[in-house]
Amino acid sequence: MNTNKNEPLAKPLRTQLENTVKSARDIAETAARAALQQLAVGEGRAPDYLNDAQRVLRRRLRAHGRSLGDAKHGDDTQELRRLVWEVAYEHWHRMLFARFLAENGLLLWEPGAAVSLQDCREMVDHHPEMAMGARSEWELAGKLAARMLPQVFKPQHPVFELVFAPEHQRELERLLSGLPPEVFQASDSLGWVYQFWQARRKDEVNASEVKIGADELPAVTQMFTEPYMVDFLLHNSLGVWWLTRHPDTPCPVPLTYLRTLEDGTPAAGKFEGWPDTLADFKLLDPCCGSGHFLVAAFLLLVPMRMTAEHLSAREAVDAVLRDNLHGLELDPRCVEIAVFALALAAWRFPDEAGQPLGVRADMPAPNIACCGLKVAARAADWMALVPDEVPNAAYLRQELRLLHDSFSQAPLLGSLLDPARSLKNDLATSSFDTLRALLERALSTERPATLWGEGNEVQIEAWDNALTARGLLDAARLLDARYHLVVTNVPYLARGKQSDALKAFCETHYPDAKNDLANVFLERCLELSQRGAAGVVQIVMPQNWLFLASYKKRNRSLSGVLCPPAPT
Repeated sequence: MNTNKNEPLAKPLRTQLENTVKSARDIAETAARAALQQLAVGEGRAPDYLNDAQRVLRRRLRAHGRSLGDAKHGDDTQELRRLVWEVAYEHWHRMLFARFLAENGLLLWEPGAAVSLQDCREMVDHHPEMAMGARSEWELAGKLAARMLPQVFKPQHPVFELVFAPEHQRELERLLSGLPPEVFQASDSLGWVYQFWQARRKDEVNASEVKIGADELPAVTQMFTEPYMVDFLLHNSLGVWWLTRHPDTPCPVPLTYLRTLEDGTPAAGKFEGWPDTLADFKLLDPCCGSGHFLVAAFLLLVPMRMTAEHLSAREAVDAVLRDNLHGLELDPRCVEIAVFALALAAWRFPDEAGQPLGVRADMPAPNIACCGLKVAARAADWMALVPDEVPNAAYLRQELRLLHDSFSQAPLLGSLLDPARSLKNDLATSSFDTLRALLERALSTERPATLWGEGNEVQIEAWDNALTARGLLDAARLLDARYHLVVTNVPYLARGKQSDALKAFCETHYPDAKNDLANVFLERCLELSQRGAAGVVQIVMPQNWLFLASYKKRNRSLSGVLCPPAPT
C-alpha cells in the first residue's frame, strides 16, 4: 500500500478516474431509470403487480422526487429526472466510498474490526445470514459504509431500497474494481470525483444557454482547486502564523510555497490580529465544494497543534475538528463528499506509532453544513411559534417572516444568504436573543414539503426531517459567526448568465460588484471575516477585476485591504 496519502493524483490515474466516473454515471442513471420504471414511480397509478411493500416504497420515492423538484402533473403522472439523478448518485457513491474505506483499512464490521472487500465476498458467499441481505461484496461494503457514515448515507433513505438490475450492478462493480488502489489513497481523488460526475450536466447547461438559477448553479459553478493553489494560500497564511508565533521552532509541516521578502520575512505580513493560540482560531470555506481547502488546512493544523500545545495526535485531530474548521456549501451532494473527505483524513491520520487513528464514535463531527436547503414550512407556521405572552410578539413574528423569506432563497443564494440582513436595524439585543431562540425552534420543527402517506395516514420520514432541520440550523449558525481566515475558490458567473432572481439580489446587496458572481463573493467573504486586522480573506479568482473600469469604485473602497496577486 502506498503510505504517502497526501500526494495528489497522478495525471494518468486522474484520466482513468475521469473515464470511470463518467461511464459510471451513464450506467447508474440507466439502472436508476429502469428500477423506477419497474415500480411505476412516474405513472399516475400503481400497477396491480406491486405488493404492499413496493407500493409504500413507490409512494416514498414519488414524495422524495417532488421534494427534489420533479413536477407532478394533473393526471398524477410525475417527472423522474431529478430522482433518477439522485438514485444514480447515491448508489454509485455508496460503493465508491466503501472502497475508499476498504483501501485504507477503515471499513469496519464492528469497532476495531476492519474488513476487506474479500472478507465481504466470503461473508456473502458462505455466511449469508450475516451479510445484511447483501447479494455482493460491494453491496455489503456499501451497507457497512452507510452504518459508519449515517450523516452521508442517510438511514431509511428510500433510494437505497431500490435494487438495480443484475446486469447494471455488475457493470458498476466492474468499473469500480478496475480502479487501482492508488486512486483511493491520493489526497485529491474525492475532489475530482464530483467534478467528473458533474461534467456532463455542466456541458448540458452551458449548451442550453439557459439563465443560471438554483437548478443549474451546482453543476456550472463547481470547480476543482488544484493542490498547489490550496497549498500556496495556506502556506502563506497558516504557515506565516507559525513562523511569527514560533520563530525558534521549525514548522512541523514543510512550507513549500511560502513567499518571503529579501530580508527573509514573510511577504504576506505577520497576521498581528490573529490569536496567539490556535485553540482560538477559526477558518471558514464558504464554498467548500468537496472539502479540498478544509482537508489541506486540517493536515497543517493538526501537526501545528500537536507541536505547539503538546497534544497527542488524537487530541489534536479532535481539537482541530471541534475548534478550527468550518465549511458551507450550496450543493448537498458536495457536503456529503466534504464530510467524508474530512472524516477520512482524520481516520487515517497517523498516531505516535505511525498507525492510522482509525474510526472512532467519539470523534467530533466536521463543522460542515449545507446552505442550499430550502425551508418546507410556510411563513405562517414560523410566525405561529411566537406565543402571545412574549414581549414584542407582533414585532418578532414579522422578523420571523422576514427570516423565512431569506431562507426560502437558500438554494439560489447559498453562502450569500445572511439572515441578519433581513432583520430591522433597530432590533434590541434582548429581542435578537429571543428571535435567535425562536429561529432555532422554527428550524428544529421544519417538515419536508411532501408527505408520502395516503388518505389520513400522514407519515414523515425522520431522516428527511432531521437532515433539513440540522442543515438549516447549522448553516444559520455558521453564517452568523465571523472568522479569522475565510479561504475559498469562489464561483464564477457573469451577470449576463445569471437568472433574474440572482441578478436582482446581487444588484440590491452588492451593487459595486454585481457584474460577476466571483466579485460578489469577494465582498461576502469580507463580511464573513473578523473586523480589522483580525480577519483575512484568501480567494482564488480571476485578476481582471483589479483593472476593469466597472470595478473602479469598488476597488477604491477595498484599497488598503487587498494584497497583490501572486506572481505567475
